[in-house]
Amino acid sequence: QVQLVESGGGLVQPGGSLRLSCAVSRNIFSINVMGWYRQAPGKQRELVAAIFSAGSTNYADSVKGRFTISRDNAKNVVSLQMNSLKPEDTAVYYCNARDGGQSYWGQGTQVTVSS
Repeated sequence: QVQLVESGGGLVQPGGSLRLSCAVSRNIFSINVMGWYRQAPGKQRELVAAIFSAGSTNYADSVKGRFTISRDNAKNVVSLQMNSLKPEDTAVYYCNARDGGQSYWGQGTQVTVSS
Protein backbone atom coordinates (compact mmCIF):
# COMPACT_ATOMS: atom_id res chain seq x y z
CA GLN A 1 0.00 0.00 0.00
CA VAL A 2 1.08 3.54 -0.77
CA GLN A 3 -0.56 6.65 0.68
CA LEU A 4 -0.17 9.96 -1.14
CA VAL A 5 -0.94 13.42 0.25
CA GLU A 6 -0.83 16.46 -2.03
CA SER A 7 -0.35 20.05 -0.94
CA GLY A 8 0.48 23.43 -2.43
CA GLY A 9 -2.55 24.20 -4.55
CA GLY A 10 -4.31 27.55 -4.53
CA LEU A 11 -5.34 30.61 -6.49
CA VAL A 12 -2.72 32.31 -8.65
CA GLN A 13 -2.82 34.98 -11.34
CA PRO A 14 -1.92 34.17 -14.96
CA GLY A 15 1.84 34.14 -15.36
CA GLY A 16 2.37 33.18 -11.74
CA SER A 17 3.93 30.11 -10.17
CA LEU A 18 2.95 27.36 -7.76
CA ARG A 19 4.77 24.38 -6.35
CA LEU A 20 2.82 21.21 -5.60
CA SER A 21 4.17 18.56 -3.27
CA CYS A 22 3.21 14.93 -2.82
CA ALA A 23 4.22 13.23 0.39
CA VAL A 24 4.55 9.48 -0.06
CA SER A 25 4.16 6.95 2.75
CA ARG A 26 7.06 4.76 1.70
CA ASN A 27 10.47 4.93 0.07
CA ILE A 28 9.94 6.36 -3.42
CA PHE A 29 13.30 5.24 -4.74
CA SER A 30 11.88 1.85 -5.71
CA ILE A 31 8.52 3.04 -7.03
CA ASN A 32 8.41 2.50 -10.79
CA VAL A 33 6.66 5.72 -11.79
CA MET A 34 5.51 8.79 -9.90
CA GLY A 35 3.29 11.21 -11.72
CA TRP A 36 1.04 14.24 -11.59
CA TYR A 37 -2.32 14.20 -13.32
CA ARG A 38 -5.00 16.85 -13.56
CA GLN A 39 -8.71 16.95 -14.18
CA ALA A 40 -10.60 20.06 -15.21
CA PRO A 41 -14.40 20.29 -14.90
CA GLY A 42 -16.09 18.29 -17.63
CA LYS A 43 -12.81 16.84 -18.90
CA GLN A 44 -11.00 13.55 -18.51
CA ARG A 45 -8.08 13.18 -16.16
CA GLU A 46 -4.82 13.67 -18.05
CA LEU A 47 -1.17 13.06 -17.39
CA VAL A 48 0.80 16.24 -16.70
CA ALA A 49 4.23 14.90 -15.83
CA ALA A 50 5.89 11.66 -14.77
CA ILE A 51 9.24 10.67 -13.30
CA PHE A 52 10.58 7.14 -13.52
CA SER A 53 12.69 5.25 -11.02
CA ALA A 54 15.76 5.70 -13.24
CA GLY A 55 15.21 9.47 -13.17
CA SER A 56 13.87 10.11 -16.65
CA THR A 57 10.87 12.38 -17.03
CA ASN A 58 7.92 12.81 -19.35
CA TYR A 59 5.66 15.84 -19.85
CA ALA A 60 2.43 16.65 -21.58
CA ASP A 61 3.04 18.90 -24.58
CA SER A 62 0.88 21.60 -23.02
CA VAL A 63 3.23 22.03 -20.03
CA LYS A 64 6.66 21.42 -21.56
CA GLY A 65 9.04 24.22 -20.70
CA ARG A 66 6.76 25.52 -17.93
CA PHE A 67 6.43 22.63 -15.46
CA THR A 68 9.16 20.59 -13.81
CA ILE A 69 8.68 17.34 -11.91
CA SER A 70 11.26 16.30 -9.35
CA ARG A 71 11.63 13.96 -6.44
CA ASP A 72 13.47 14.00 -3.13
CA ASN A 73 14.27 10.40 -2.29
CA ALA A 74 15.48 11.31 1.20
CA LYS A 75 12.18 13.00 2.10
CA ASN A 76 9.91 10.75 -0.01
CA VAL A 77 8.40 13.77 -1.72
CA VAL A 78 7.57 14.33 -5.38
CA SER A 79 7.12 17.93 -6.46
CA LEU A 80 5.71 19.76 -9.45
CA GLN A 81 7.02 23.26 -10.05
CA MET A 82 4.57 25.15 -12.23
CA ASN A 83 5.65 28.41 -13.85
CA SER A 84 4.00 30.74 -16.35
CA LEU A 85 0.61 29.42 -15.34
CA LYS A 86 -2.33 29.88 -17.67
CA PRO A 87 -6.08 29.86 -17.04
CA GLU A 88 -6.26 26.54 -18.88
CA ASP A 89 -4.04 25.00 -16.20
CA THR A 90 -6.96 25.31 -13.79
CA ALA A 91 -7.82 21.83 -12.51
CA VAL A 92 -7.63 19.46 -9.60
CA TYR A 93 -4.12 18.03 -9.57
CA TYR A 94 -3.57 14.46 -8.42
CA CYS A 95 -0.42 12.64 -7.41
CA ASN A 96 -0.09 9.07 -8.66
CA ALA A 97 2.22 6.17 -7.91
CA ARG A 98 2.47 3.10 -10.13
CA ASP A 99 4.25 0.12 -8.65
CA GLY A 100 3.96 -3.65 -8.85
CA GLY A 101 0.95 -3.49 -11.12
CA GLN A 102 -0.91 -1.24 -8.70
CA SER A 103 -1.91 2.40 -9.11
CA TYR A 104 -2.34 4.69 -6.13
CA TRP A 105 -3.91 8.16 -6.00
CA GLY A 106 -3.90 11.10 -3.65
CA GLN A 107 -7.00 13.10 -2.79
CA GLY A 108 -6.12 15.96 -5.14
CA THR A 109 -5.36 19.64 -4.71
CA GLN A 110 -7.15 22.48 -6.51
CA VAL A 111 -5.17 24.85 -8.72
CA THR A 112 -7.02 27.90 -10.00
CA VAL A 113 -5.39 30.34 -12.41
CA SER A 114 -7.44 33.51 -12.67
CA SER A 115 -7.10 37.26 -12.54
